[in-house]
Amino acid sequence: MLSYLHAFHAGNFADVQKHLGLFLALKMMQAKPSGIACFDTHAGSARYDLQSERPRKTGEAEGGIQRLWQMRRHLQDPEWASFWNVIGVAEGAEQVRFYPGSPAWLEALAREQDPVTAFELHSGESSLLQDWARERRAHVVAGDGFRGLLAELPPPTPRLLTLIDPPYEVKDDYMTTAETVIKAWKRCRHGVYLVWYPLLPEARHEAMIRRLQDSPVTKVLQCHYLLDKSPARGMYGSGLLLVNPPWGWGDRLQSMLDDVAACGAIAARQQVAWAVPEQG
Repeated sequence: MLSYLHAFHAGNFADVQKHLGLFLALKMMQAKPSGIACFDTHAGSARYDLQSERPRKTGEAEGGIQRLWQMRRHLQDPEWASFWNVIGVAEGAEQVRFYPGSPAWLEALAREQDPVTAFELHSGESSLLQDWARERRAHVVAGDGFRGLLAELPPPTPRLLTLIDPPYEVKDDYMTTAETVIKAWKRCRHGVYLVWYPLLPEARHEAMIRRLQDSPVTKVLQCHYLLDKSPARGMYGSGLLLVNPPWGWGDRLQSMLDDVAACGAIAARQQVAWAVPEQG
């Protein structure tokens, strides 16, 4: 298979939610000085030119990061300044030209003690990822991120942050994601695991969540970002699961996405609830 290319969807509303969630998780974890091993299981090519053919073909960034940039002066939360710094867009620019993928978010935010490892199985994407990483503090592995992550656990650093966001181009990705989280949790129970998934009419994500609920994994926060006007086809929203969320992460994400809705940048609402609460 391996036909999925994130360039068609870079900077869309789901990327805004996913990368804001990743950004907040790492920033909040960095309140403590101990090192954090950062893993990205499905890294893509790390950097996307939003003026290139693939993003322009779908135009999805126009309803996501481009609209948010246009409304940036109406955003109230002071954390947005750091968010825009990661993207690296010049203040006077009319649009965002280059949008960072998830490994670029991790690498930009990582401290000296926070190693970043990015996995990518697609040969074309992994080549672009390796080119991007040459002059950066990120280790690239051209291979299966599900297996690669488990082979790296537990990491030598005291703490762990992992993003798992496969393309879900085959339905098995949902259960593979759940099983990977369960196995990873058993090897590193204090790790923070962030899972992204699309909200589609088929609702295959529900089986993935039920599998986690039936497992020993605890403290799983679920965040759904729902479009006010659902399209006739495709995603009607974007989902995040965070295992072992930093205290207050859900409230911070809710607050910043409420900020997005209040300024009229993206017409969507967030729902936050425990998929699996802490036991005992």
